[in-house]
Amino acid sequence: MTGSRDRPLPRPGRRLLDAFCIDLPLGRSQPRLLRFVVATVVAVAASLLACAGLVGLGVLLYPATKGYEHYAFSDYGKLTIIGVVLASLAWPLVTLVSTRARRLYVWLAVIVTVVGFAPDAWILYTGQPAAGVFILVLMHLALALITCVALVFIAPQQTRGAEW
Repeated sequence: MTGSRDRPLPRPGRRLLDAFCIDLPLGRSQPRLLRFVVATVVAVAASLLACAGLVGLGVLLYPATKGYEHYAFSDYGKLTIIGVVLASLAWPLVTLVSTRARRLYVWLAVIVTVVGFAPDAWILYTGQPAAGVFILVLMHLALALITCVALVFIAPQQTRGAEW
């Protein structure tokens, strides 16, 4: 890969591209469509179940959080669905740029999850109960883990030359 005007890419840039195996297969390494759809549905369903379980755990461990506004399914459900679908759409995009996309996808998931803690930090700062916010943080972690595992294992990246 070269920089502008056919100059070689600077060494740090080349190392970063090599570390994430960014080799631009451009469609030759995509996951199969049906498996991708199944993986997305599994990720959404499992994430909603995990969030519901964490809400139950939160109320059990911290009874004062019963009725906490962010524990309402209408509150976390829509955000979970939107977040997981967007994260799922990132998987085929990452496979467009790398023939070994797992590492890049996981790193992107880590970055997005850490950035996703910002609203939690904000509501904690504005006076929301720490126990409730702690459960919300666990929800973010659960969603990242579930989505990554579902996409990478149910809809694996195809090897070059694989049939669709």
